Amino acid sequence: MLEVRDDGVLLLDKPAGMSSNAALQGVRRLMGRIKAGHTGTLDPMATGLLPVCLGEATKFASGLLDADKVYEAVVRLGVATDTGDAEGEVIFRGEWTAAAAQIDEVLREFRGEIEQMPPMFSAIKHRGRPLYEYARKGQEIERSHRSVRVYEIAILSKSPPDFRLLIRCSKGTYVRTLAHDIGSRLGCGAHLAALRRTMIGALRIEDAVSLPALERSDQATRRSFVRSVDLLVLHLPAAYLTAVEAKSILQGKVVEPKELHSASGNLRLYDQSGSFLGVGLVAEGKIVPRRMCSIPLPHRNDGMRLEELSASG
Repeated sequence: MLEVRDDGVLLLDKPAGMSSNAALQGVRRLMGRIKAGHTGTLDPMATGLLPVCLGEATKFASGLLDADKVYEAVVRLGVATDTGDAEGEVIFRGEWTAAAAQIDEVLREFRGEIEQMPPMFSAIKHRGRPLYEYARKGQEIERSHRSVRVYEIAILSKSPPDFRLLIRCSKGTYVRTLAHDIGSRLGCGAHLAALRRTMIGALRIEDAVSLPALERSDQATRRSFVRSVDLLVLHLPAAYLTAVEAKSILQGKVVEPKELHSASGNLRLYDQSGSFLGVGLVAEGKIVPRRMCSIPLPHRNDGMRLEELSASG
């Protein structure tokens, strides 16, 4: 009888009013206290896609940290807050009527590579403590600007002073800061009134499950929501190893496949049956194991072939 394993990725639709860690612990409780971690924190007020890595998938969680993100954000003109979002204290009020007519033009300035000042209400560490701990005590810590890239920013709908925006951006982009900076540029102030993350890399909110849906399901149905571990590394090219090579690389040994073609850099590795082995690095015609599974993990039926999902990103 095959061992039932929960190794994989569960795409969670995080509800508003819950921290990412609380959502993670909810999943752990429902999945049987399995080892788990999430990729890409969402603020409590935000909703949307939160990939939860279960079991062996936690080894590959960093694969999504560098991925681009897509958000739907409601920016409200006329009020700026100390946190940049609706949960903060009001620090400025401005007349937004004239500014609303200029927003299309101003948004163009926020496309491409931009500089952002990380907010004080963030998890960035200073001397081992997150900045939000200092902010709650009224302390301001000196921070440096960071370069991020906004690939797309467009208005989805208007209901002034609210504007619902589509934002596709690089890792490290603070949408709260983006909202604040748009308001500053318009001169009327603004803050983030609502936020929903809809994509991380090739992963989409349409494939996510809610916590209430998990709670209503039996254990077998919950397991059916778990996607393959290699979903986290689809941005890497694939290589297939023989049975002997697969056994060796899982033991931490370097292998030298006969046909590597022109491959270079990191590869996602499979055995001949299509089971995922881990990630290796090609060096001088050899594959050096970098991060490996403890055993080969068969591909789960995710309703989409790996090649199709990779191409969709």
